[in-house]
Amino acid sequence: MPPFSRDSGQLTIFGIQPSVLSNSLHSIVYACLLLSGIFTRSANCPQQSWVLNLPTLRGWKAESTLSLVGFEPTAVVGSWNLSAEVVGASSLEAFKKRLDSHLSEMATCYSPRGGNYHSITFRFSLSAEIRCHTLPALQYGSYHCSNGVKIDSHCHYSCQLGYHLEGDRSRVCMEEGRWSVAYIEPPQIRCPDSRERIAEPGKLSAIVYWDPPRAKDSADGIIKKLKRRGPEPGSEFSEGEHLIRYAVYDQAHNRATCKFLVRVRVSRCPTLKAPEHGYLSCTSAGDNYGATCEYQCDGGYELEGARSRVCQSSRQWSGSQARCTPMQINVDVNSVAGLLDQFYEKRRLLVVSAPDSSDRYYKMQNAMLQQATCGLDMRHITVIELVGLPPRDVGRIRELQLSQKIVEELRQLLHISQSRFNVVLIDKDGIDRDRFIQPVTPDELFSFVDMYLLSTQEQSQQHQNRDICE
Repeated sequence: MPPFSRDSGQLTIFGIQPSVLSNSLHSIVYACLLLSGIFTRSANCPQQSWVLNLPTLRGWKAESTLSLVGFEPTAVVGSWNLSAEVVGASSLEAFKKRLDSHLSEMATCYSPRGGNYHSITFRFSLSAEIRCHTLPALQYGSYHCSNGVKIDSHCHYSCQLGYHLEGDRSRVCMEEGRWSVAYIEPPQIRCPDSRERIAEPGKLSAIVYWDPPRAKDSADGIIKKLKRRGPEPGSEFSEGEHLIRYAVYDQAHNRATCKFLVRVRVSRCPTLKAPEHGYLSCTSAGDNYGATCEYQCDGGYELEGARSRVCQSSRQWSGSQARCTPMQINVDVNSVAGLLDQFYEKRRLLVVSAPDSSDRYYKMQNAMLQQATCGLDMRHITVIELVGLPPRDVGRIRELQLSQKIVEELRQLLHISQSRFNVVLIDKDGIDRDRFIQPVTPDELFSFVDMYLLSTQEQSQQHQNRDICE
């Protein structure tokens, strides 16, 4: 088979078949193949007296020339030219195989004059142009090629305004009919190790720091951009797991990523139980390290034991469980101070004073308060009644009787007139907060207490039990 040569995208096959002619019929063996339907067949001999016989293969173009010296032909040169497009390496291999299958085809060129001729040389050539596939369109961009899809054509990519290119900016059509795919090693990035922190005392979060990731570019060492998804170092992280992602870009817009976890764990104590006839008021989550829980008792009950407990780092509560017991009021005291000290920071006092038990205002007030017992207890209000004039004045707290001495001292301390109806409201700190010279309705009284006297814990507890007195 004739040798092959490759030049500028052309595959050329040269074959030289010398033959000494001894008669008028000479044969030259050739083999060429072309994809069908591209070229038409044509042939001619140099003189009308010469006849050229060609194989009837579709797709050929052949030309013959005869050189003469005098009347004797010295050489017959047959030039067979074939051009075809062969796209891709696989098509080229198929082209070669089909070429081999036609070696038996014959072409003859002879003279009717006959005679002996010195020599005949026949040259044939086949060229097949190799091309690459057409590159796909680039969304939001385009490319420009130096020589279309032919060998050594350079195609350069560009993007529309507002877009940047990721990947190789140019490709070259290679000899084997494939586009070059330049592998550019992406930049390298290493994130910090995942880390776990314990929430700070009294909080459900922790402040976490870390060093920026280490990044480098294997090409020119230049890192163009570093992006982060997630909170920055030194941020406050809530309980649970948080994923932090980093992405790095080099000058060629190659990208590398890494990620790590930030875990925040809350150290917790066993859940405390509220005491019977009472409730708990806790800070933070109520069971986390550093949280403080205070015991509160319902109206008519008082606390026995530590008022508050703290969740410690050992995950155990300080102190011991407290309980609420019915409030025991001691009326057998020597002074009004001894009486009032029992209510300090525990109960509010509503002191109702009248000159006589038959006082119209007193009867109205007493009837309204008897119907509001639940609301009074919810707001930790104890009613003290002072009725009558000396020396027959009496006082009582519910069914407990106060001595005449305590009644007189209490009226003097609170500047309550003996001769007319009075109502005095005293807060848990023993401070006179409001006075009424006419009966006050429960709604008016409760509105004032709810607006001005309730602590935050009492407001929360009252909101939870808002329907209990209905």
